[in-house]
Amino acid sequence: MIRFKIAACAWIVALALGAGTGLPAHAQFKQVPTDPGWMAKKAEMTKLGIDKKSAWDLYQYFKEQAKGGTINPDPHNLPDWTGVWTREASPFEFDPDQKPGGLPTAKLTPKYQEQLDKILAMRKKGIEYDPISACGVPPGMPRWLAEPFLREFVDMPSEALLINESGNDIRRVYTDGRGHPPKEDQYPLYNGDSIGFWDGNKLVIHTDELMEGIYQRGQPTHSDQVETVEIWQKTDPKTMDVFVWIYDPPSLEQPWFMRQRYKKLTNDDKSLRIRYWACGENPNNDITKEKNGASTFTDFTFTKEDDKKKGDKK
Repeated sequence: MIRFKIAACAWIVALALGAGTGLPAHAQFKQVPTDPGWMAKKAEMTKLGIDKKSAWDLYQYFKEQAKGGTINPDPHNLPDWTGVWTREASPFEFDPDQKPGGLPTAKLTPKYQEQLDKILAMRKKGIEYDPISACGVPPGMPRWLAEPFLREFVDMPSEALLINESGNDIRRVYTDGRGHPPKEDQYPLYNGDSIGFWDGNKLVIHTDELMEGIYQRGQPTHSDQVETVEIWQKTDPKTMDVFVWIYDPPSLEQPWFMRQRYKKLTNDDKSLRIRYWACGENPNNDITKEKNGASTFTDFTFTKEDDKKKGDKK
């Protein structure tokens, strides 16, 4: 178990110190105002997800609407996704429509609602488990969508690379016409297996073969049956909108639909770069297990001076 107050502070301090991003802390934590008419659109897209029964059925529906879509497109016909991007919403809310500190908008099955209730009860006591806090595993998908820091999106004819600086986390979306691996060759992966096609300037993606995990701190958990459908579209020169449908029958009573939004950052002087992320090099990520089964950071500090003193003592 991770002392969430300490873990959260570590995250905030990392942001404030730059953490290789060059971004101020407040750039990651603002609450995004809801667009006029968005909730009606969200209800419409949620109903579409329910009507199509499964993620694969929804993906096939979009493919039919696109008359098969485009695979291996001419590179000159691809949209310009260059630049450095970051998620617009707070990393502590997986669904941007969730208010700060509010409950997730997902409709959970009783078992997973009970799990969430326990998570929130422990959170009130200052204890929360987060698999990524010890730097042993990547966030995984769908959590990838809500992680902070810098991003790059690279669209090529045969595949798209969706890159998140946090954890050096790269998703590969194959757009060369291949399907998913045969069932006998499939196994759970942190970011799953993603295939897609182009519908004009929109990239439509289906992802399966995912591991069980959590959506974010203080958020529900999901099973290894989770699948996603995404539609990526650059809606203006500085905005990437992603419609996301999450299907997970063990944990969700109905598909969970949301819009993730990423903003292109001003980078006229070319100072913003994607840096290699070595989470374990942070001395504040030394974990000590406590007698009650929880864990905490060892000799947690906030300043370089304190870190140096700690090193001198060793």
